[in-house]
Amino acid sequence: MHGSIFILLKRFVQTHYDYSTWIKLIELSGLSSADFDINTVYPDEHIYQLVGQAAEMTGIPAEVLQEKFGEFLVPDLMLVYSKYVQPEWRTLEMIENTEHTMHGQVRRNHAEASPPVLHVTRVSENELLVDYISKRRMGALAVGITRGLANYFDEGDRIKVTPTTSENGEKVQIRVERLPRQAKQ
Repeated sequence: MHGSIFILLKRFVQTHYDYSTWIKLIELSGLSSADFDINTVYPDEHIYQLVGQAAEMTGIPAEVLQEKFGEFLVPDLMLVYSKYVQPEWRTLEMIENTEHTMHGQVRRNHAEASPPVLHVTRVSENELLVDYISKRRMGALAVGITRGLANYFDEGDRIKVTPTTSENGEKVQIRVERLPRQAKQ
């Protein structure tokens, strides 16, 4: 897992809790350091240990924590990849183009990093089916990022995100629908 994810996870924990919670999480996870380098790729087991320990500490299921973290990631991801985003894109278009633009760039720049593969099918003007494929089995993170994108593009009230398979599988299918705007009364 790329070091940037760990750095953002640290910020997520500190934002929602505090620095001492991050330190305790590191200690209970059995990791040797609370600091991660942005240019280093760490074993996937590190993220599993941290998320699992966080779920144990908070009593919040790991999938729910992954979704919340995914939502939290979006503003930073959009800042990093802003030069690849077309101004007319909104949530559905962003998802449709993530594999080619952002994930492609990650693969070109960091051969050791392995973002999930996203196969996106446009079902209709307002609906996508996303097949998330990753041995990491972190589909809940993808669900959270999708919801975060909807909020980022000010469509949070219009985008319905529905995992149609277990979020823990190597292949997770997610239905993303843009609902019609509600008439103002």
